[in-house]
Amino acid sequence: MQTTDTVLMIEPIAFGYNAETAENNYFQVEQKGADIQSKALAEFKIFVEKLRNKGINVITIKDTIDPHTPDSIFPNNWVSFHKDGKVVLYPMFASNRRVERREDIIETIKDQGFEVSEIDDWSLPEIQGHFLEGTGSMIFDHDNRIAYGSVSLRLDEGLFREFCTKYRFTPVVFHSFQKVGEDRLPIYHTNVMMCVADKFVVICLDCIDSELERSKVIETIKNSGKEIIEISEEQMQQFAGNMLQVQNKDGEKFLVMSQTAYQSLNAEQISNIEKYSEIIYSDLNTIEVNGGGSARCMLAEVFLPKK
Repeated sequence: MQTTDTVLMIEPIAFGYNAETAENNYFQVEQKGADIQSKALAEFKIFVEKLRNKGINVITIKDTIDPHTPDSIFPNNWVSFHKDGKVVLYPMFASNRRVERREDIIETIKDQGFEVSEIDDWSLPEIQGHFLEGTGSMIFDHDNRIAYGSVSLRLDEGLFREFCTKYRFTPVVFHSFQKVGEDRLPIYHTNVMMCVADKFVVICLDCIDSELERSKVIETIKNSGKEIIEISEEQMQQFAGNMLQVQNKDGEKFLVMSQTAYQSLNAEQISNIEKYSEIIYSDLNTIEVNGGGSARCMLAEVFLPKK
C-alpha cells in the first residue's frame, strides 16, 4: 500500500535554525528574533488540525528541551515504520540530529495500538561519515517495490543499495542539483525534488542534469504506471516537490503540501493532482525558512500493523 492513514509528528519546543544542517541544506535561511519557536509552534498546530479535520490519524509527541534538537520537527529522517512491524533507525549527517532518535517515541507508537516486531538500527555508519537519512533521502514506491535515491552527503549510495537489497526494493540511483548563487550543488534530500503517490509522481526533472539518469528515472516512473506531473526548478525551490500522499480512515486520498508549495503551482498542475487526490496545504513559512524542510519532512508515515 502506497499511503497510510497514520502519521507521526513531533511538536517543537525549541525550534530554530540549525547551523550544522545548513552546511549542505541550501534552503535554510536564519531568521533573527525570539519568536521563531512560537511562530513554528503555531504553524505546527494549525497543520495538525487541518490533517485531523480530514480524518487522518496524527500522533503528536513533544520534543524535549534537553538535549536540544532544533530539527526534531522533521522525524522522517531518523525513523521509518514498516508494515511488517519493523522500525528502522537511520544514520544522520548532523551530530545534533542523532539525539532525535528516542526510544520513548517508539514506545508511544506501540501504546497507540501498533505492533513493533523489530528495531533495525542502521545508525552505526554515521560514525564513519556514511549517511542515509530515511524517507528524506529515499522515496519509496511501495506497490512496485522501487526506491528512488538522489546521491548526496545524506544518501550514501552503498548504504542505499544495501538497504534496498535487505528490504527488497529496486534502487533507482541518480544525482540532482540546484542553483545556489553561481554554483550547481547537490540537492540535500531526494524528497524536496520528488514525491511518489499511488497513481502519479511529482518531480523536478530539470534538477537531474545527466540526460542518461533523467531518462532512466522517466522510464522507471512510466513503467510503474504512474503519471508524471513535472515541476520547474523554481517551483522546487518553493518546496513543490516536498509533498506526501496520505489517506484518511475512509480511504480518501490527500496530497499534503505547504502553502508556499501550493501557491507556486499553476492551474494545470493543480488540476492534474486533483484528478487523483484532494490537496491539503498549510502555512509553514517559519519552519521552511529556518529549517529548510516543509510539509513532507514533518510527517513520518506509520505503516505498522495494528495489534
